[in-house]
Amino acid sequence: MGKGNISRAIEKAILQGIFPGAVLLCAANQKIVFHESYGMADIFEKRKMRTDSIFDLASLTKPLATTLALSKLIEREQLFLDQKIGSILKEFKTSPKADITIDMLLRHTSGFPAHREYFKKIIKTDKNPQQYLRQLLVDEVLENRIDECQVYSDLGFMVLSWIIEKIACQRLDLFVSEQIYSPLEIDNLFFIDIDLKKVKLNQYQKKIVATQICPWREKKLLGEVDDDNAWSVGGIEGHAGLFGDAISIYKLCCEILNALQDKPTKLLAPNIIKSFMQKKNQHDMVAGFDTPLRKNSSSGQFFSSSSVGHLGFTGTSFWIDPETSIIIIFLTNRVHPLRFNEGLKKFRPQIHDLIYTQLL
Repeated sequence: MGKGNISRAIEKAILQGIFPGAVLLCAANQKIVFHESYGMADIFEKRKMRTDSIFDLASLTKPLATTLALSKLIEREQLFLDQKIGSILKEFKTSPKADITIDMLLRHTSGFPAHREYFKKIIKTDKNPQQYLRQLLVDEVLENRIDECQVYSDLGFMVLSWIIEKIACQRLDLFVSEQIYSPLEIDNLFFIDIDLKKVKLNQYQKKIVATQICPWREKKLLGEVDDDNAWSVGGIEGHAGLFGDAISIYKLCCEILNALQDKPTKLLAPNIIKSFMQKKNQHDMVAGFDTPLRKNSSSGQFFSSSSVGHLGFTGTSFWIDPETSIIIIFLTNRVHPLRFNEGLKKFRPQIHDLIYTQLL
């Protein structure tokens, strides 16, 4: 009965136009208890959603790629949380941003603004897109004093991917693939290099979920990152660019859950992951992850205060509760065919509460 109520709620949301399609995966004690797909992956091709559909994960890139990459570099003592960026990147050495630390970037307390439409400048220049983006980050004026307040910032994670590349001598997508996903036998978490998009599309044509009809790219986006800034530099960035399916996210969430519960892990260092999840100064976001709000949380009302997760702009989310060993992964294509659909904000906490009361 419980499963039926959950399915009916999602099917009703599709009829109401909240999103064209969705995949829901729920697990308790590292056992999957629910994994279903609904609706359409592409309304124009009339292609149905599948349980193994591959989504543009948007800002899930931050915790599941950039943050975990940093955890590995910190584990190897190649980086430290209190290390200042001016000591790592010479471009920031004489900048007012020189004293920003890795920890501040992860916790969104660096003073960087939330967002800038850098792509509008990048697509008009003959300069190397990645180098130009990084110069824009160096030149950007901080909106707040360093470590004064928490403002969720894409820009800070762009700087973090630059730092990873500098220290690892390897691009972010290659580093996470070789050092995290492959060792955990996770096959379907990856970035799509714009230059190699056709290769990925040939491989995953029937699985990749469509996103928006982009007004300035003048096409439906399929297999190229929805985020404009990430697209403008080739599809691989610290704040967006990761693609993946529910099972792959689940495998990674299980490893994170084991680390948080001090259980044996295959790859992640529990002491480092747990240090990332410690709250500071009453802020809602921890290092690289979000936590449930006290009121009106996107995770609903039942996840414990020690839970961690994240949302993605395209309609994706995951939540992990170390107190109950519950994992909920809810992936939708709410930006398909247009970005302006906001109905998911209200629906997301409702479906999480329904899952808790009817299934778990």
